[in-house]
Amino acid sequence: MDPTVQERMLASLKGIATGDAIGKQTETLSREGVLRWYPEGLRGFEGLPGTVIPRYVGNTRHEWRIGETTDDTERTIAVARAILQDGDVRHVTVGRELLKCKKSVHPGVQSLWEFHQAGDPSRVTQRHDGCGAAVRVAPVGMLYSSRRMAEIVAGAREASISTHGGALAVAAAAATAAAVSAAIDGASSPEIIGIAQRAAAQAEHQRPGSPDATFAEAILTVHTDLRERTELHPGEVAATYFPNDPLTIVPLAITLGTLMESAEAAILVATNIGGDADSVASIAGAILGARCPDTVNDEWYAVVEAINQHDLISLAKNLSALR
Repeated sequence: MDPTVQERMLASLKGIATGDAIGKQTETLSREGVLRWYPEGLRGFEGLPGTVIPRYVGNTRHEWRIGETTDDTERTIAVARAILQDGDVRHVTVGRELLKCKKSVHPGVQSLWEFHQAGDPSRVTQRHDGCGAAVRVAPVGMLYSSRRMAEIVAGAREASISTHGGALAVAAAAATAAAVSAAIDGASSPEIIGIAQRAAAQAEHQRPGSPDATFAEAILTVHTDLRERTELHPGEVAATYFPNDPLTIVPLAITLGTLMESAEAAILVATNIGGDADSVASIAGAILGARCPDTVNDEWYAVVEAINQHDLISLAKNLSALR
C-alpha cells in the first residue's frame, strides 16, 4: 500500500531533523577534515547522544551536542507554525515565528543576525543568497500540491524574504519546496527534478534584473553529471561539487534526493562530504523522506526526538489537513 500524505510528510520532517543533526557533526569541515576527525567516515551519531560533538567542545558560541538539531530544523518548524496559523504562507507571520528562533543568531551568520537585530517581523530584504531559506521551506511544499506551481513559488518567496531576498536564495527555496511537494505527490525522480528546475526558473524570472535561470541550470548541471556515475562516493562528489556556495549546496541536495533511494544513505553521503553538510543532508532527507518514507532511520530519529522534543508527529498531522 502506498504511504499516505501524512506519512510522507512525517517522514520528510524526520528526514530534515535527522539529516540536520547527523550533518552537524561535519558542517564546515573540508573532505580532508572529515577524515581527520572520523578516519573511518561517519556511520551515524559518532559518540554518546547528548554529549558535545568533539570539535565543538569549548566553542564560545554554542557547544553543539550529538543529536541536537540546528537552526535549519528550528526555522523549518517556525515556517510550519506560521502556515498553520494562516492556512497560507505570509511573510509577516513567518517573520514573527522566525523571531522566536534562538539558534545561530550571532554576527557570524549575517542574514539571521540582521533580521533579529531589526526585530521587525514585516522586514523584507533584497540581500543574501545563501541556502538559509531553502533549508526551512519544506512546509511550503507540504501545503501545496506540485500542481500549484505558482503558489509554491510565491509561498517560497514569502518564507524567504525576512532573511534571504537574493535571487539565488529565493530560487533555491522555490526548487526545494517544489521538490518536496512533488515527492509527497508520489512523483517519479525525473518528474521531481523537472518540477524543481521549473520552480527555480519561475522564481528567477520574477526577479527584475536577475540572471535568467542560473539556479535552474545549476540543478540540471549537477544532476546530469552525477546521474552518470555508478556510485556517489563522498570523496568524488566533494572533488567536483563541494557544497560551499549557493550554486552547489541546494543543487547537490536535490540531486542526492532524486538520484538516491534511501534517506539514510543520502544523509551519510552528504555528511561525509563536509562543507554545508547539515543543509545538504536535511534537504536531501526531506525529499527522500517524502519519496521513500521507510528509508528514514528511526533509531536516529528516536535520538533526535529525545534530545530536541520537536513533536513532528503533530506537525505532520496538522499540515496534512491543510493540503
